[in-house]
This record gives sequence, C-alpha cells and structure tokens, in this order.
Amino acid sequence: MNNVFVYCELEGTTVADVSLELLTKGRKLANELGCQLEAIVAGSGLEGIEKQVLPYGVDKVHVFDAPGLFPYTTLPHASILINLFKEEKPQICLMGATVIGRDLGPRVSSALTSGLTADCTSLEIGSHEDKKAGKTYEHLLYQIRPAFGGNIVATIINPEHRPQMATVREGVMKKEILDANYQGEVIRHDVAKYVPETEYVVKVIDRHVEKAKHNLKGAPIVIAGGYGMGSKEGFDMLFELAKELHAEVGASRAAVDAGFCEHDRQIGQTGVTVRPKLYIACGISGQIQHIAGMQDAGIIISVNNDPNAPINTIADYVINGTVEEVIPKMIKYYKKNSK
Repeated sequence: MNNVFVYCELEGTTVADVSLELLTKGRKLANELGCQLEAIVAGSGLEGIEKQVLPYGVDKVHVFDAPGLFPYTTLPHASILINLFKEEKPQICLMGATVIGRDLGPRVSSALTSGLTADCTSLEIGSHEDKKAGKTYEHLLYQIRPAFGGNIVATIINPEHRPQMATVREGVMKKEILDANYQGEVIRHDVAKYVPETEYVVKVIDRHVEKAKHNLKGAPIVIAGGYGMGSKEGFDMLFELAKELHAEVGASRAAVDAGFCEHDRQIGQTGVTVRPKLYIACGISGQIQHIAGMQDAGIIISVNNDPNAPINTIADYVINGTVEEVIPKMIKYYKKNSK
C-alpha cells in the first residue's frame, strides 16, 4: 500500500533502459518516503524476467504473462494498471515518456482521476503549504519540467489525488544497479482477473521495428552543432571531426529546423537526452530547451564566436572563435595525433 510503482516497458523479453533508469530513481524516492519499490512487467514468455529488475532494488515484481500482452496494445495494459492500482493504491507511478508511456499514462491517470506530468527532467520529494486552505502537505512528489516553451522550469504537484504520475524520457535519469543479489518478492498474477477478454479486440498482425542509425544516447563523446554551423555542409565538418574522435553527431532544434541535420539527431527538450563523458557544442547559443537535453554531460566544451552565449555559462571550457576556423584546426590536430 502507498508504495512507489514503476511500469517496465518491454521489447520482447528485455526491459527497456528507460524503465531501469526509473527503477534507480524510484528506489531513491522510496528510500526517502520509507516505503517499498514495486515494478510492473506485462508481456509474453516472461520466465525469469525478475532477474532483470530486482538488482535495481525492487521489493516486489508484479508479473503479468499472457500471449496477448506482447506486442503492446493499449487496452490490456491499461486494464492491468487501472485494476492493480485500485487494489494496491500506490502513491507514485513512474513510466517512460516513450510512445508507449505517452499512450498508457493519460489513459490510466484519467481512469483513476489522478494527475500526470509529462516529460519530467527531475523528480524530488518535498512539502507544500497551501496558505489559502491553511494546509501543509508533506512528502509530495515534485514533478519538475520545462514549461512555456522551455522559458521557465515548473514544479508541479498533486496534493490530493493518487497516484502521483509522471513520465520521464530515456537518458534523463542515471541507471545504476543497487545490488546484483537483491532479494524481492515476485508475484505472478492471473491476467484474466485484470483484463477482460474484450480488451484483446486489437491484434497486431505485423510489426516492424527499425533499428536506430546511430547511438547518440550511448556515445561517450557527442559533437553537437547549432544554427551557427550555417549549413548542411557546415555539419559535414562535424561528421569529419566525429570520425576522428569516434564520436556521434547531434544537433540543436534550430539546426534541425533549418534543415542542416536530421531530426533523429536532435538533442534537447523536444529531442533526445544525452549524458556523454564529453560534449562539444559548436555554434550553439544554448537555449534552456537544448540545455535540458545535455546538461549532465561530464565535460562540456563550447565553440562559439559569441562570448556571451548562454551555453558558455555551463561549459567547462570555452573556445572563442568561429566554427569555420576552430573545427578544421581540431580535425587537423586529431588526424595528426591519431596516427
């Protein structure tokens, strides 16, 4: 009762990285609240699935294993969460801000008349004083996310309704195993008690999953270009530098909108979140929407001809100069020294 729940997304019988990141965060929240962390896994052929989630500090794994639960369809998964939550009454539910999470979250929160905050960049526990009502709420989930086009960072709370629900993008939270031998309880539910036969009305006949063309999220070095790169040809320089550094190339929204780079390389609030060891920002001014997607990089280097660019305030090193003069020098240097 009143525990922290994480809905674990599956690809086949593999738990998605975003779910493991949320289990790591969920464990920390549960510790602060003095409650348990519980995981929900729904799919098909899930023998031994608990081995993937228990090491993240999960106290209880709810396994729903039935042929109709994979590939994901809305109705059965929504029924599982709605009916399970009516029984268990969690205080917090977290899920990934993925195609599945964005489909499932609103349906569940609507059925339970609870709140839902999408695309959170941070989650904390805190209190709230409602001066008008003369009430103080303790142990609330602060759901923190950029708002108004990224111009402010909003902290959203649900004082009265439960569960407090939030979706978080992949890469925003750190994924850390707590204990490889962590012991938790595994409950294998009778799916028929939670999902009426009528909910399987949609059947997936054919499914095609296209693999990503790059590994932007997992790259140790990311070189990102902004509108200041000037053109698609300007980005060719970044790809050349990336080849020398064994890095991946990313882009700001302004560069993507201008057609300099493909949308799947966009970093920021409306793109992907990255956490590389080294982030080289080239010709990027550093709007808050972009910073939200890369601020947790280990070392940030800014190459910019504007000494007052906002990105320079969070950069560890600033190279003041035009990208046209700086990047060719970097390419030349790394070519010479990598032989």
